Amino acid sequence: MSRIHSLPPELVNQIAAGEVIERPASVVKELVENSLDAGARRIDIDIEAGGSRLIRIRDDGGGIDAEDLALAVSAHATSKIASFEDLERVGTLGFRGEALPSIASVSRFALTSRTAAADSAFRIEVDGGKPHVQRPAQHGIGTSVEVRDLFYNLPARRKFLRAERTEFNHIDDLVKSIALARPGVEFRLGHNGKVVRLFKPSATEDEAARRVSEVLGEEFLRNSLRVGHDGAGMVLSGWVGLPTASRSQADQQYFHVNGRLVRDRVVAHAVRQAYADVLYHGRHPAFVLFLELDPQGVDVNVHPAKSEVRFRESRLVHDFLYRSLHEALAEARAGAGPMPDAGIAAGGADAARISLPMARNQSGIRFGIGEPLADYAALLGRNMESAANATPPGAPAVAHPQRDDGQIPPLGFAIAQLHGIFVLAQNAHGLILVDMHAAHERITYERLKRDQQGEGIRSQMLLVPMAIAISEREAAIVEEQAERFAELGFDIVRSGPQGITVRRVPSLLAGGDVAQLVRDVVADLAAHGSTTRVEEAGNELLSTMACHGSIRANRRLSLPEMDALLREMETTERSGQCNHGRPTWVQLSLQELDRLFLRGR
Repeated sequence: MSRIHSLPPELVNQIAAGEVIERPASVVKELVENSLDAGARRIDIDIEAGGSRLIRIRDDGGGIDAEDLALAVSAHATSKIASFEDLERVGTLGFRGEALPSIASVSRFALTSRTAAADSAFRIEVDGGKPHVQRPAQHGIGTSVEVRDLFYNLPARRKFLRAERTEFNHIDDLVKSIALARPGVEFRLGHNGKVVRLFKPSATEDEAARRVSEVLGEEFLRNSLRVGHDGAGMVLSGWVGLPTASRSQADQQYFHVNGRLVRDRVVAHAVRQAYADVLYHGRHPAFVLFLELDPQGVDVNVHPAKSEVRFRESRLVHDFLYRSLHEALAEARAGAGPMPDAGIAAGGADAARISLPMARNQSGIRFGIGEPLADYAALLGRNMESAANATPPGAPAVAHPQRDDGQIPPLGFAIAQLHGIFVLAQNAHGLILVDMHAAHERITYERLKRDQQGEGIRSQMLLVPMAIAISEREAAIVEEQAERFAELGFDIVRSGPQGITVRRVPSLLAGGDVAQLVRDVVADLAAHGSTTRVEEAGNELLSTMACHGSIRANRRLSLPEMDALLREMETTERSGQCNHGRPTWVQLSLQELDRLFLRGR
């Protein structure tokens, strides 16, 4: 081996570029973040050949002093931090001073800038990491950066670039994600001389929502819930998609922390838990969320590309996100949010939110609320029998109960039952179709959960204590979290360096795989500091009980019973989906019905 020696600056910058600059989109990310840190209100992005030939970013920010241009393209030079204390509470998107010299070391680079106090702009060029002498130039207030022939001096890296369309799609996705986080900034994106995106600045909440629809489509906005929660020194805002608008892949998930798009396991786990019993198996939720918190509470210096963060109070952040999203989804009662249409037509005024007041059950029939599950089938059978006797075929319809305020409730009033499976109802917007088994399954499930929560977690002693072998670290967690396990209904003691003994378990789960459940709980506590495994396992059992205890197909219901089901849906949390994530109701508006029959043409 040769003697230890210092690496030349150009090679150091190229090594840094290998970590920071993965593809043209990485260059765009770093340069646009610099523009935003400079206070830009308009950013123009011009791309040629997917970014391999040219990336040009121009902004109207504060600009760079002529005396600082050469320093700006040198390693570890920045205006954003000056001490370790600044590093602990970074409030800007960039802060390391690595991006410009790294980019300049693997391209033909030019930086032109002018401040408001300067009479003229100045330009400096860097070719493969070697700077040229700066000179005066023509430029308005702000900064322009040109990156030509990316990786021209690193043929191996250039060879790994994908097709032009693929690389531009990465840039396009990046610009859309940044535009979501900065609605007050105008973005223009062009490719090969053609404008592809133009996002006008937003000044109001409605205009910000318009930008969301421009990025993700109007369908996302129509099928999402507005979120706004604050607490524990944090603020969460944005939009979460309804479970019925889930996707086959996680391609519409945007989470920003203090304006920075990030990927984080704590966030992913909290979102997954919030959608636990409303999302169809194998589907992914869509969301655009913004979390604001004290910069001192999040460490952004954990990934070269700054795409990951570490929360200093990860359990607090996890619980805040979970509870905020859980409550938002719980309020998505049938008839209270966006109307799920039947897929006949998209768009139009008929897709607006229903804002009618909630209706209570006025028929006097209680669908499973407060009745023991074991007695419910018999009770329902008696209701069916009496309904059949009371309403023979051809008899006039039973009069619907009227609301005190004279308004039609969100899900309207029942008019018929179709094939013993669907309830048809008429509301102010048109026709409602309800899957009666799916709807009643959710109602029963939520009632069982409330009953279980009211009683608390009951536990029972095991006849023979169960010994479980786990790692030494996991055994230490069990010992440290003894009180938490007791709250969950367990009595677990450490029986050795790598062993624990379970003496008491939750009664509802006594017949399940206790050993695997304990291991999963320990893993959650180790990774996130909290767990909902016991609750999820219990809910899975309650879901099965609710499924078997709900109305089955081909059961005849009277109109009052159908109306009672509709009223219970309007007052039950998450009643827009059954326990398995399937929709419980859809809306056919009068406009859609007119189109079916070509009325008005």
